[in-house]
Amino acid sequence: MIPNTIPLIGYADRWSARPGETVEFKVSSRSGEPYRARLVRVILADPNPAGPGIKEEAIASDIEGSRPSRAQDAALGSYVRVEGARLEAEALTVSATIWPTLPEQEGQGIVSWLGEAGGLALLLDGERGASLSVATAGGVETVSVGKPLLSRAWYRVWASIDPETGAVSVGQEALRPFALVDDTGTASGQLDAPRAGIDGDIIIGAAGGSPVDGHFNGKIERPKITRGTGPDGDLVADWDFSREISSLRAVDAGPNGWHGELVNLPTRGMKGSNWSGREQCWRHAPEEYGAIHFHEDDLYDCGWETDFSWTVPDGLRSGSYAVRLSCGEHEDMIPFFVLPPRGAQRPPICVLVPTFTYTVYGNYARGVTTEAYLARARDWGARTLTADRHKEYGLSTYDRHTDGSGISFASQRRPVLTQRAGYMSYLDEAGSGMRHYPGDTHLIDWLEEKGYEFDLVTDHDLDREGYDLISSYRVVLTGSHPEYHTANTLDALQRHLDEGGRLMYLGGNGFYWRVAVNDAVPDAVEIRRGEGGIRAWAAEPGEYYNALDGEYGGLWRRNDRPPQKLAGVGFSAQGQFVGSYYVRGPGADDPRAAWIFDGVPDRILGDFGLSGGGAAGFELDRVDTRLGSPPNTLILATSERHGDTFVVVPEELLTHLVTWPGEPPEALVRSNLAFFETAAGGAVFSVGSITYCGSLSHNSYDNNISRITQNVLDRFADPTPFEA
Repeated sequence: MIPNTIPLIGYADRWSARPGETVEFKVSSRSGEPYRARLVRVILADPNPAGPGIKEEAIASDIEGSRPSRAQDAALGSYVRVEGARLEAEALTVSATIWPTLPEQEGQGIVSWLGEAGGLALLLDGERGASLSVATAGGVETVSVGKPLLSRAWYRVWASIDPETGAVSVGQEALRPFALVDDTGTASGQLDAPRAGIDGDIIIGAAGGSPVDGHFNGKIERPKITRGTGPDGDLVADWDFSREISSLRAVDAGPNGWHGELVNLPTRGMKGSNWSGREQCWRHAPEEYGAIHFHEDDLYDCGWETDFSWTVPDGLRSGSYAVRLSCGEHEDMIPFFVLPPRGAQRPPICVLVPTFTYTVYGNYARGVTTEAYLARARDWGARTLTADRHKEYGLSTYDRHTDGSGISFASQRRPVLTQRAGYMSYLDEAGSGMRHYPGDTHLIDWLEEKGYEFDLVTDHDLDREGYDLISSYRVVLTGSHPEYHTANTLDALQRHLDEGGRLMYLGGNGFYWRVAVNDAVPDAVEIRRGEGGIRAWAAEPGEYYNALDGEYGGLWRRNDRPPQKLAGVGFSAQGQFVGSYYVRGPGADDPRAAWIFDGVPDRILGDFGLSGGGAAGFELDRVDTRLGSPPNTLILATSERHGDTFVVVPEELLTHLVTWPGEPPEALVRSNLAFFETAAGGAVFSVGSITYCGSLSHNSYDNNISRITQNVLDRFADPTPFEA
């Protein structure tokens, strides 16, 4: 277990709530003194003294007050728990097929019911290879094969015990032997009075204990328990991981129905030892996807007890809220969002908060926590706790597990350090370095400053409720980086446009990756990074299909839904967190769009801002009619001068010289400000840049980016249809 050292931290049980619904808050305070809690509405979460600064509004509530401190910890590591198994001591054989990823690590449980009352454990024990540990009258005794296993190779492992005679044996067999590699063998022994009956929980993928430890790293396939000391005895239990892959249930195909429950979301839908390559989708050949990949650092749900709860009162405005915690010199904040009540008359403007993206990026260890970073954070009063130095609550899907495999799952059922006001993703030399949750408050603050009435809804809500959630709004605005979406959220946004709605896509690299969710695994978001895209890791061949919904993962572009089809622009290039500017183009003078530039005579747009120093930066989107940009799309402006750190996204490159659209690679390093009308009388305005919203507050909100955005929002909120 990674030690929990953060003095004060917490999380909420949900991203959002409506009036009448209750949010539960879970807090860990390691102090001997009480901590205090209070409610605030979050307006701006950027502490940069060059900008407007942190803005919050105190909200009177029964949250206010002090509460006793107590420490709550997170137990990382995935496994299967089979509760309440009972079997008198008799001759048994335990077996499984395994694909270890950290075979050098000792004490990794494969199948175990070893506890204080007795039992045994089949282990992978580092240099000793497959091992059997058994409780005896004299303590735990171990017999090992004595041969290390290779990493990422398939083995059959087994162990047998006869309590009556005390005879034990353990073995390992490489399913693909290599010349000069001695990794197959057996060992046997004689134990005095072994106590090997089953009386309690069986753990698969860990050694057991409380909290559970000895986590296995790698795949386990078809673990079994049979009677007798050979492989052909009668079945006691036979866990078939190819069944109910989208659930948290481990099905026992044996006679006793010892079904298990997955803990901390190990990865399912993984190819097994018998994978033939003839099918890439586990739904079409589930018998070839009978493996689960376990990790010692998986984390789904901390399972903390609730410290206090709060029911959203009637009449509270929709918006971004947080509970502020303090205890002595320590503080934390727990963000959440309040939705409008159902059925009420709503304003015409809605902001879609990208909570799928927040979840996927949650606790991203970027490696940015230098002394210079910490010095700036202290100087600004920003966050100094980062996932680089605190991995006790799990990392993001942009990080890797300790065994080098990519992290596929994330959830908000844990403290997430990156989702806090004042959290700097980068040491931004020309700005604040704010991204995601704090970065998107640049838009919230601008809307407040300009006096707009608006509601907030989240990706999670849109996925659950679909188009009905946004049907009453004329215009939906996105934040700076709405990257991750499900089919449900894209369908809802597309229908919004098909019904005459308007969309303002105010970010970059949006609508890019497909993610999966499932009601059977609440609050989890899954990503498979397969076959293209700028990726922090690559999924193994044959493992591109999501476990949670059985659909092909990866880029929406690979699913024939490139971002251009919805928003007119799509991801084209990426560089460091640096902003440049747009140059006004001929489309800006077209009569269809001239109103967008009312009061904006400038040729150079957005050469300023709190995000990288400019409105066009970091991740850039462009118009491409071959990828689905409507033929009536107007390119209003194009960015330039992005510097040597910017590269074309890999899905555009066919060779080092040839690109998919046929343009030179360097020509694709651009962002387009774009506009088009829809056939139903609606319209889309897209900015194609992550750093755009960071420019809204420049010069006390009086600048060309702010004016353009205001012109568009005013027209989009007007009910007058656009000419189709």
